[in-house]
Amino acid sequence: MKKPVLYLMLGYPGSGKTTTATIISELTGAVHLWADKTRNERYPQPTHSHQENLDLYDYLNELTSKLLANGKSVVFDTGFNFYKDRKRLRQIAARHGAATWIIWVQTDNNLARKRATHPTHAKRNTYPQAMPAEQFERISGTLEEPRSDESVLAISGMAISNSSVENLLTSAGVLPGS
Repeated sequence: MKKPVLYLMLGYPGSGKTTTATIISELTGAVHLWADKTRNERYPQPTHSHQENLDLYDYLNELTSKLLANGKSVVFDTGFNFYKDRKRLRQIAARHGAATWIIWVQTDNNLARKRATHPTHAKRNTYPQAMPAEQFERISGTLEEPRSDESVLAISGMAISNSSVENLLTSAGVLPGS
């Protein structure tokens, strides 16, 4: 059986994480766990409260663990801005013999802000309203860059395409070369 892979998404809101995660899932067959979608399914009127966040991520972490234990690869689509959260998920993956890749979607801060605060981003993510600029600044300001103990694949979020993601995964040996 092929070793499962856990892909953790990193980048600003509006950087292109979900677009990249969707393509990774399509190319690899990995289960796409999209935190925004799961939040809206579990909480018809999400509050984004601290307790709701704890409950949501406990659920998603447990689901990730179960999928990896069953040999399934997972694309965990949320903003893994904090090293401690990435480390926790890497430990879960290691318990199940899975490799972990941090997928760092690098996008200019101004472009990411423009995308994240635009109403189409809210609609796509089923948010009731566009992200306020202050919220974007708060979230983007917490991004902790990857450390030397993390396996990172960086991709430009400026123009994400199937071929750019496929090339990234192939160059890392995640996908067999063509």
